[in-house]
Amino acid sequence: MPSGRVSLTPPTAFDAEVVLPGSKSLTNRGLLLAALAAGESHLRGALVAEDASVMRAALQELGSEVRELGPAPGGVDLAVTGVAGRWTPERAELDVRLSGTALRFLTAAVCLGRGRFRLDGNARMRERPVEDQLEALRSLGVDARSELGTGCPPVVVNADGLPGGRVSVSGERSSQYLSGLLMAAPYARSPLTIDVAGELQSKPFVDMTLGLMEEFGARVEREDYRRFHVPAGRYEAREHRIEGDAMAAGYFWAMAAMTGGSVTTLGVGANSVQGDMALLEVLESMGCEVTVGACEVRVVGPHGGSLSGGRFDLNGFPDQAQTLAVLALAAQAPVHVDNVWNLRIKETDRLRALAIELRRLGAEVEERPDGLTVWPLAGAPRPGVIATYGDHRMAMAFALAGARWPGLVIDDPACVDKTYPRFWSDLARAGVGVEASQ
Repeated sequence: MPSGRVSLTPPTAFDAEVVLPGSKSLTNRGLLLAALAAGESHLRGALVAEDASVMRAALQELGSEVRELGPAPGGVDLAVTGVAGRWTPERAELDVRLSGTALRFLTAAVCLGRGRFRLDGNARMRERPVEDQLEALRSLGVDARSELGTGCPPVVVNADGLPGGRVSVSGERSSQYLSGLLMAAPYARSPLTIDVAGELQSKPFVDMTLGLMEEFGARVEREDYRRFHVPAGRYEAREHRIEGDAMAAGYFWAMAAMTGGSVTTLGVGANSVQGDMALLEVLESMGCEVTVGACEVRVVGPHGGSLSGGRFDLNGFPDQAQTLAVLALAAQAPVHVDNVWNLRIKETDRLRALAIELRRLGAEVEERPDGLTVWPLAGAPRPGVIATYGDHRMAMAFALAGARWPGLVIDDPACVDKTYPRFWSDLARAGVGVEASQ
């Protein structure tokens, strides 16, 4: 694993095949539902990365058993012994590090226990908001609070089961507040109706949550994205295969677009439940040739990397905004990335960080409250070191530029361990020169 910095050298030609890691979003949802189920579930191809390790460790602290069965193409096969909806310890200290999914899913899930549960993370996590979710829980009668009064972690929940009834939760910052409540809801003391206040962000992730809940045996009645009714029920153990991560695939699809090369990604395909597959439509509109099979995707960039610009609403798949913003450097016209204001409350303020680093390369960038416009470079970018702000997606997105132009160095490459530890080795196997430097 590179440390310090990595220097990137473009390949002579980009023509790669990549086996994708397991989806982070599906792994962490699958782990939680399996831990809440009755019996032993098997998760095939689960992600091996920091975010998944955080969730696994937390669930074991709460009384579930998670053990590895062996390696799988996307990661690892896991056996998860569930607790049938009732955590066993009366106290637990859960370290979620910088995992937003772990924080928001577990904040709701620990309410099913009986006792005191405290969730904390690193310094940046202590700046990430969770008050909207805490407010919703308090309205149900749960004793849940931000320990420091900041609306951010540490979070303390003095749990005595999750009451049912009716609750309103804001959807304007993150869909994960809603997903967390939904996944805990079957074990509430009575049926739970959840109203969404404001405009729900990242709707495809809620569809993902509902689909997985149904697969594990829960029933949810819904009125579009405004109201959800969850009857009392329980999850049943099952075997579930984790899809390859479409977010991770996006970096390689975009490299093919950026270089005029080609890539085939294995592990995700036509029946994917991931909203990030929508990036393929964006790439097609920019001039790429896209072929989607049952479990693979092939992207061929336009000859000479001559890409069209355009205006794109990425609210349904915001984690691809950094990828698209860097890809814009090689377009023939400006690229407008819209409706992603909540990127400002991710691992870093991603819109601000993108604007700073793209300008460092010589690009003209307009930063807006909810997006960016990036103008193409007239020539090659300025050589230099790209800061990553401890954000895995900054590192992987700016690697696109290194696949096309020489002279680029990525700082703190190990930050990719959060979701894709083998990213640099996969990049090297794709033909990009990856050399550790100081």
